[in-house]
Amino acid sequence: MASMKPTSFPVMFYTVPKTSCPLMEPAVTTPHSYDDIARQLAPIAIEAGSLVMGMQALHQASRTKADGTPTCSADTTSESLIVERLRHAFPKIPIISEERIQDDSARNNFFLVDPVDGTAEFIGGGREYCINIALIEKGRPVASVIAAPALNRIWIAGETAYEADIATLDWSTISTSIDQTDRLIALTSSRYGDEETEAYLATLPVTERRLISSAIKFGLIASGEADLYVRLGRTMEWDTAAGDHVLARAGGITLDSDGLPLTYGRRSQAYANGAFMALGNPALAKKIRLPMHGKA
Repeated sequence: MASMKPTSFPVMFYTVPKTSCPLMEPAVTTPHSYDDIARQLAPIAIEAGSLVMGMQALHQASRTKADGTPTCSADTTSESLIVERLRHAFPKIPIISEERIQDDSARNNFFLVDPVDGTAEFIGGGREYCINIALIEKGRPVASVIAAPALNRIWIAGETAYEADIATLDWSTISTSIDQTDRLIALTSSRYGDEETEAYLATLPVTERRLISSAIKFGLIASGEADLYVRLGRTMEWDTAAGDHVLARAGGITLDSDGLPLTYGRRSQAYANGAFMALGNPALAKKIRLPMHGKA
């Protein structure tokens, strides 16, 4: 994390109706910048994170969706809360969310929501799950939040990337690490590792690998704690949009196997991503290329 004076961002509170979930709800405002929007997304993600963290100790009846990924009641409960809050604060912006919400009016601008990213980690009692919300405009994220409630960490980005402890919300700007190009720290999924990704990482100057679940990996690279995240298998747009933007505003880059930034809102491809790599140092993109396998 960059050593800079913390910036205090106000968190907006209001009296929540009995039919809503407790804690926080942003007031309806007209933001003047993408930073303003990111600050409004933060309390929504924090509230959802508090909700699901409280549910983790309960028995989670899970099922496997058609795409082979797990889901549980925490996913749908968190999604309902986030969607309610977004529709209150941003009533004219459509929403696309992992579990149930696919607004057909979503075109040039919309929210992408992953109500619990890392559901398998969550169900297994782990701590590395997060809540992702990103505002997309013309195919790219412009404001986003990643909240990791069990780790007490939150990242947001509009024009600038910030991190804070959820408990204090004393925000500090963050930047990626660009010191090393030949001694890389790579983050790999703790629950979705695959032989192809492992074989590819073996061709790179990786000196350390850390197993981390969910989009937290993007946050760690954005904060300068790691250098590289490669995913050759299939992911979805709501898995990556928030982290992609936080990383980009912190100085990093996320590229597909053509060496281009990821784009969002690809409805014809069912919002699926192909292979991608997230880099703290964009200069690494000149030295490494993803294999073509895994394109959506």
